[in-house]
Parts: sequence; structure tokens; C-alpha cells
Amino acid sequence: MLIPRSLVAIFVLLFSAVSSAQVNVYSSRKEALILPLLEQFTTDTGIEVKLLTGKDDALLRRLSMEGKSSPADLLITTDVARLHRAKSMQLTQAVASDLLYKVIPAAWRDTEDHWFALTSRARPIIYAPSRVNPEQFNRYEDLASTQWQGRLCLRSSDNVYNQSLVASALIANGQAQTLAWLQGMVANLARPPAGGDTDQLKAVAAGMCDVTLANTYYLARLTRSDNSGDNFVASQLAVFWPNQADRGAHFNISGVAMMRAAKHPEDALALMHYMVSDKAQLWYAQVNNEYPVAMGVDVPDVLAAYGTPIADAVSLVKLGELNQDVIRLMDQAGWR
Repeated sequence: MLIPRSLVAIFVLLFSAVSSAQVNVYSSRKEALILPLLEQFTTDTGIEVKLLTGKDDALLRRLSMEGKSSPADLLITTDVARLHRAKSMQLTQAVASDLLYKVIPAAWRDTEDHWFALTSRARPIIYAPSRVNPEQFNRYEDLASTQWQGRLCLRSSDNVYNQSLVASALIANGQAQTLAWLQGMVANLARPPAGGDTDQLKAVAAGMCDVTLANTYYLARLTRSDNSGDNFVASQLAVFWPNQADRGAHFNISGVAMMRAAKHPEDALALMHYMVSDKAQLWYAQVNNEYPVAMGVDVPDVLAAYGTPIADAVSLVKLGELNQDVIRLMDQAGWR
């Protein structure tokens, strides 16, 4: 039986509509930490996802250069300072979604709906319990005490995680006290700042220093590693949650933003919704060793073992806005 030409045209249009369903994602997450979730999204929805990974700042530069011609629909990156930077560069657009408003607490999203958290990330004090009595400190500010002279390891001041932590202290304590705190920590350094968070953890475990600041997921990775050397490093370390009697420990986020140049906004929104579903939140948090942001989703066991801290309720938006002020203050303190 011959099929009328008009029906053939309809079938072609329908097939084109289905096959064109896609989302282009730029992400700073390592492929292994996000691609399986994106592939599951495609399996569940039929929407294809094209993933481009790279360093956070390099992705922002690329998006800026591509401008309106950018193929990117979504940016998935880490730390609120980078999300704020993307917004201030006019790379993002507001997203109206009752589902996102319902699932993600207001503290974990932009006040103008340009970005939304996907996970949260804690940055407590991590120390060597064989050499440190945790009663020796109570707050982040205690790391400026002279008792830590020659015993503190830190990443460089150009690390955005440190910048956002300092921004939270700046809001709580003001410029003069924050500068004094930074100068005190610089005076206590056991060595010039070098390496990433994992390097700081290994330095503490090796006895090069006794205390550091690091995101908990770095410690969790060492704990869950298949490498016995990593496991040994983790076994030499403990987590201390600072500022539990006042503002709380510093938490930041990984998050997602829809690009102003998005060519597939409806499909992109579908992926945003998928990533805050209970199933996706549980997988994403467990694989990345981070805290879920969707209310009611269990914290991964490896993080639950560190305790249940009181988190700083400071506005994440404000942390992003203060980023450049913080960089200047850290430079003034001599933190290189």
C-alpha cells in the first residue's frame, strides 16, 4: 500500500523533532563523574547530551569568546564564585521553574534564578589526630594563633575554594579582623602554598604540617580509593567542624546555569530537572563524594561518618559578589 506523500512529510517532521532533541553541556566535572548520569538521562528521556569538559576558567573564557554563537546550553561548574562570574559576564539567563524552586533550598540558588546548586561541598579543618588535640581549635579564626606556627599547610590564594571561604569570614568579621586572620595564617605556614587539596592532605599525613583546610570530598576520595597508599593517608587524618557555636562551617556548591545563547532551552531545563531528582541526586552525590542539595536525599555514608555539622547560612550570592574584594585582601595579607 502506498503511503500518501502528506503522511510521509509528517513522519519526516516528527522524526526530525525527536532526533533534534539534545542538550549541549560544558562542564568542569571530570567525564567519569558526570557522563554516566548524562547517559542515563538520554536513556530515560531520549534527549541526546553532548558533553564538553575542561577547566572552569577556560570554559568561561571559551563561552565568552563564542558569545551568541556558542553551542552550549548548560554550564555545570564548581563554586559559587564561578557561577557568579558567568552571570556577571552575561553568559547566563534566568530560569523559571516551580520544580527547582521546590526541590532546591533558596540558600542554594541565585536570587535571580541564573544558577542552581546540584551538590554542596564542605571545607572544614582537617588535622593529624596523632599530633593534634582537636580542643586546640574551635573556629577557622584559631588557625591564626601562634600555636600553629610552622604547622599549617594551605593552597595558594588563587584557589577559588579558599577565596569563597575568606569571603564568608569577611562577611562575618569585617575587613580588619579578616586581614589579621589571613596575616596570622600566612605567618603560620609550614611551607609556601603549593599543590591542590589532596597535596595538603598528603602533607599533613606525612608530617610536613599538622593542619590544613580542604574540601571533604578529597578526603573521601582517598578513603574510597583502590590504592592502599591513599587509604593510609586518609587513616592519618580527621575532620574538625569549625565555628559550630557561631556562624557554622563553610559550605559551597557545584551548580548549573542555563546559557543565554542556549539553542535547546526546553531540553536543557529537562536535564536540570532530572539532575535534582532523587535518583540523580543520590548517584551524583555518591560518585562525587559531595552532599546532595535536594531535600530528603540521604548523605553518602563516607560523608555521614564525618558527622553532621552546622553549616554557615551566609548568602552564597554574596560570596560571589565579594570575590574580587577577597582576592585583593588575600594579596594584601601576603598569601601567595
